[in-house]
Amino acid sequence: MKPMRRMLVLGAMSAALASSLMANAADKPTIKIGYVEGWDDSVATSNVAARIIEKKLGYPVQLVPVAAGVMWQGVARGDLDATLSAWLPVTHGAYWNNFKSKVVNLGPNFQDAKIGLIVPENVDVNSLADLEAKKAEFDSRIVGIDAGAGVMQKTSEAIKAYSLDYKLLPSSGSAMTAELARSEAAKKPIIVTGWKPHWMFAKYKLKFLEDPKKVFGESEHVDNVINPELEKKAPQVVAFLKKFQWKPGEIDSVMLATQNGEKPQAAADAWISAHGDRVDSWTK
Repeated sequence: MKPMRRMLVLGAMSAALASSLMANAADKPTIKIGYVEGWDDSVATSNVAARIIEKKLGYPVQLVPVAAGVMWQGVARGDLDATLSAWLPVTHGAYWNNFKSKVVNLGPNFQDAKIGLIVPENVDVNSLADLEAKKAEFDSRIVGIDAGAGVMQKTSEAIKAYSLDYKLLPSSGSAMTAELARSEAAKKPIIVTGWKPHWMFAKYKLKFLEDPKKVFGESEHVDNVINPELEKKAPQVVAFLKKFQWKPGEIDSVMLATQNGEKPQAAADAWISAHGDRVDSWTK
C-alpha cells in the first residue's frame, strides 16, 4: 500500500474509532443522584462520587439538591437513581421504613456517623442531663437546622425526655454554622444541632453532649441507596457504589475546601487527583 493511501486509511480508521467511542459515551444514560441541600457531607460525597462516575466510568451525572423526604421518595419512585446520603438507622429511619421495599441499600459509604447536640469543647457541660441547670448560660435556646430534619425531630424528643425548658430554633445548615462562628468569635456558649462528618469539627473545638437516655441513638452509618432499576441501567455504577466508602478523615478536606469557598466540583476533582489509588480501588 502506498504511503499516502496508508495514511488516509489509518486516519479513517482512527476517526471511526473515535466516533465509536464518542457514540458509546453518548449512549450511556444520565445518572441522577439526589443529595440533601445544605448538608456539607452530602454535598462532598455526592460530588466526589459524581466526578468519579463521569471521569472513570463515562456516565453523565446530574446532581439533584432536595430535602431528605423528597430524596427518599425520588429514589423509591425512580425519579432519582441513587442517593449517597441515607443516614441510618436513626436519622432517616422513618424514611427507610416507608420505602425499604422500593429501594436497594448497597451499604455504607461512611461508618461511625453521629447526630446530637454539640457545644464548644471548653463549655462546662458534658451531658444532656446537665442542660436544665445551665439554661441561663445558653439563654434557653438550641440553634437548629431545617425543621423537618431527623436531628431536629430527635432534638424535640430529647427536650421532652430530659424535661428541658429550652426553645429549639429552626434555621438551616448554613445559618446554624454562621451562628456557631459568631459565638466562637465572641467566646460565648452555644448549643447547636449537628452531625458528624461535618467540616465544623475540623475548624472548631467541639464536642457532642452525652445522651444517657439514647434519644439520638448510637453511632450511625451513611449508606448508598439506589432504585432497583439502576442495576440494569448502569451496572458499572452499581459496582462502584458497592465499593465506594470513605476512610476516617478522608471526607474532611473536601468539606472544608468547599466551606472555604472552593466550588464543590473543584474540591472533588482535587481530592480525586490526590487519591488515585483509592479511586482505582473503587472502580477496578
